[in-house]
Amino acid sequence: MSRLGGKVALVLGAAGVNNMGQGIARRLAGEGARVVVAGRHDAPLAALAEEIGGAHLLCDITDKAGVDAAVQATVHKFGKVDIGVNATGWGLMKALTETTEDDLDKMVGIQFKGPIFFFQALIPAMPQGGSIIQISSATASIMLEHHAAYMGTKAGIDHVIRAIANEYGHQGIRANSISPGLTKTPMSGASCDNPAFLASFEREYPLGRIGTIEDIAAAVVWLASDECFMTGENLQVNGGLTLRRNPTFAEIGDALSDLDHLGA
Repeated sequence: MSRLGGKVALVLGAAGVNNMGQGIARRLAGEGARVVVAGRHDAPLAALAEEIGGAHLLCDITDKAGVDAAVQATVHKFGKVDIGVNATGWGLMKALTETTEDDLDKMVGIQFKGPIFFFQALIPAMPQGGSIIQISSATASIMLEHHAAYMGTKAGIDHVIRAIANEYGHQGIRANSISPGLTKTPMSGASCDNPAFLASFEREYPLGRIGTIEDIAAAVVWLASDECFMTGENLQVNGGLTLRRNPTFAEIGDALSDLDHLGA
């Protein structure tokens, strides 16, 4: 029996081929949900929608009108939204003193304002309740050098999730975050193919490996299901990394030259 049969899901941030949003969408569809995938690039969205038997929409999370339209289009097509997942992100790696105003504006738009636009649109679309899921990061809780703008916006939106859980629980809405650590995705680039780089992170994970998209998708399924009686929480789906720490740049050493964008 499918765990999400009869439910409708909208996943933002699914336009990158084989990114986390796409992995989440595939798993939701596999569990019986009707899935709408949204993002900024039509071709990969259309291909994914065809693969999973769902629908796709163009949507830039920084555009409030576009986000509203994506939610409304999902309701128009399927009659409701039960599950809203925000998997968008920008893994900027830059020293705080070198982070520009343009960098900050872009980061806040993608990782703070945009998610709020999404949540604002979802809440009235869930009059019978539902599950709002924000993909956060272990670095909302623990340190990683040259990642301040990313970390700050992720931590901030985690608190917005808590506010939604508190204020809209009476409507049957659950709101939770999931915090991956380093995960092999298009955002992490070629870094995870470097054995030295990978080893510097793996030794900080009590479970001995970095996470996978499948790990995160499994957690999304549980949060989206009627089995879940939890709200306002941040699931640390990162193999115990937050019990320890990320390595420092000095410890990463020669592998640092491969580090460009990192979402851990």
